[in-house]
Amino acid sequence: GGMPEMVFEYILRQNNIDPAKDVEIDQSIDFGSTAAAFSGGQGDFTVEFEPGATSLEKEKEGYVVASLGTDSGYVPYTAFSAKKSYIDKNPDIIQGFTNALQKGMDYVQSHTPEEIASIIAPQFKETDLDTITTIVTRYYDQDTWKDNLTFEKKSFELLQDILEDAGELDDRAPYDDLVTTDFAEKAAK
Repeated sequence: GGMPEMVFEYILRQNNIDPAKDVEIDQSIDFGSTAAAFSGGQGDFTVEFEPGATSLEKEKEGYVVASLGTDSGYVPYTAFSAKKSYIDKNPDIIQGFTNALQKGMDYVQSHTPEEIASIIAPQFKETDLDTITTIVTRYYDQDTWKDNLTFEKKSFELLQDILEDAGELDDRAPYDDLVTTDFAEKAAK
């Protein structure tokens, strides 16, 4: 369900597959249990976040055959929002926060998957370093991470296309009224 489901169905439709007629999608499984259900024999395919996908491969229970992220384009899964009044009153806080995030983006662009995995490993105590390295390498090879934080109009429109395609959006929102790229552009310099 949620955004992964909408992106998956959008990709299917973009490839002339009708999710309602051409495939059977089981949405009754708790998201945290989908890998276990798949390895237990339920379904021919599963949509997994990491580390679920890599775990299925390592256990020889399945193979990653496609990436929703690669097939969909840059869908803005993560965006930070603040009220205009807060932004107007606190531009230094917003810029500092954005600069810190950009430092992380710069690190990812200038280090190997092995180095990145070693740095982030303490945040994923339940996952071994080899698995984290495999995941980071996959993301690295797929160009998952942009080199900047600018929320581009193309990505904004893609997000609305996906939401509209899923029947979750009645009226499109104007990019220029909702998005400011000033802080991201300054941070990228």
